[in-house]
Amino acid sequence: MSAAAQIDNVRITGKVEPAHEKILTPEAVKFLVVLHRNFEATRQQNLRNRQLRQTRFDGGALPDFLPETAHIRENKSWRCAPPAPGLRDRRVEITGPVDKKMVINALNSGAYTYMADFEDSNSPTWANNLDGQVNMNLAITRQIDFTQQSNGKSYKLKPEGQTATLIIRPRGWHLNEEHFIVDGKPMSASLFDFGLYFFNNAKELVKRGFGPYFYLPKMESHLEARLWNDAFNLAQDYIGMPRGTIRGTVLIETITAVFEMDEILYELRDHSSGLNCGRWDYIFSFIKRQRYNKNAVLPDRSDVTMTVPFMNAYVDLLIKTCHNRHVAAIGGMAAQIPIKGDEKANAAAMDKVRNDKLREVQKGHDGTWVAHPALVQIALEIFNKNMVGPNQYHVRRDEVNVKALDLLNANVPGKISEEGARANVSALLGYCANWMGGIGCVPINFSMEDAATAEISRLMLWQWCYHGVSTHDGKKVTPQFVDKLLDEEAAKLNKLDAKRVDTAKRYLAEQVRAKVPSEFLTTDLTPFLDDNAAPARL
Repeated sequence: MSAAAQIDNVRITGKVEPAHEKILTPEAVKFLVVLHRNFEATRQQNLRNRQLRQTRFDGGALPDFLPETAHIRENKSWRCAPPAPGLRDRRVEITGPVDKKMVINALNSGAYTYMADFEDSNSPTWANNLDGQVNMNLAITRQIDFTQQSNGKSYKLKPEGQTATLIIRPRGWHLNEEHFIVDGKPMSASLFDFGLYFFNNAKELVKRGFGPYFYLPKMESHLEARLWNDAFNLAQDYIGMPRGTIRGTVLIETITAVFEMDEILYELRDHSSGLNCGRWDYIFSFIKRQRYNKNAVLPDRSDVTMTVPFMNAYVDLLIKTCHNRHVAAIGGMAAQIPIKGDEKANAAAMDKVRNDKLREVQKGHDGTWVAHPALVQIALEIFNKNMVGPNQYHVRRDEVNVKALDLLNANVPGKISEEGARANVSALLGYCANWMGGIGCVPINFSMEDAATAEISRLMLWQWCYHGVSTHDGKKVTPQFVDKLLDEEAAKLNKLDAKRVDTAKRYLAEQVRAKVPSEFLTTDLTPFLDDNAAPARL
């Protein structure tokens, strides 16, 4: 038993490898306990608030701006903290999971920042989470290296000053770290990821001229941002670090958070580094929170682009809000990956990336996301050509006047098709089977799929079945219609573990028959997560 597992009222149910003991020390565990005991009750209340809101939406209420916080939105005098070192220019950010090879490639990619992801692109096995924490520490101290066993290729970091600024994304407030039990209850996965990283690395980061920087996912209200801010203050006080050293960029990826962007920035104003268009989770949330509203039914996922009414309004309001408060407005993910062996198809895919990034920079975004190192230079070329200076805070977007109904306008050109349903089934089966096996970021049909894109697929299929829609050529979308696609698509996945494919298949079949869709597939499938599937990648 490790020394960390002997702290009173703490039970660690996962295996702690010798390499993990460097970061899961008794001192770090005591800090995690402090975070849990101070903030768990508030976290649970916030999660109950989500349920109460959903009940109102189910009864016919629509998301809207909060009247009780109008004074924050209307007060134009307050500003967020100025950019922290390494965050003034964020024109291209690369994201990805926290295994060694990805960490090295992302830091070396030429992107200005790297969001190391403990959330949607990471399958949260205990080994993956702790390996990732070890890898973060090795990267910060510049001791990380990796050798590919299959070909002997060696990976090392470029010299200091030539690598991306590191930003960490912990898991969302709704998730538990089931392997770390305090006072008989699992700890918040958010605070576990944040706490371990902060405690082990914050002072070293500051010594090296940066700071502990975070991306904060899946928030649904400004009260959830307040909880993060309180956790930041306690953490900084605990280790004797000046308040305001931490910076957090909030992903606006829920339909409720878009109505509280000013309030979220206000709560985090001493620690804020801006907002990001988390486009995929945002579409998922748009469907989920309006699940019984037939007017919110969307067409095929490929038709829900950033230019459709509700997405365009979301982007415009986010940029205006950020620039009013002098912080970064970061654009969305380019999920495409290079298509090898088909020059024409690859050129078309890369043109989509260029057009997407051009739209973002011309709108006023200060940076953008890519999921693959090969896209970094494409995005850089667009932003370098079209953005004068390190950011576009001066682009105020005063002409933007977004109303509540603009953010809810689901009048999306497009169609519901069997091909679209099949694509949803294929992506969901492939992703879930991989996720249960310890892989959280999966290339499917030349796009990088993660939990957010899988969630869109799940909720779209549920929505179409529940509301009894038909495809453009007259086929009724029913659970039986989906069953047929499940059988056909599952048969194509013979290279994946059959048991996991079958679990994913049964899960989706149950979901499209549910009167109430589940909140998150990752919560549902956690009991099927195979902690022994993926070997430690240290």
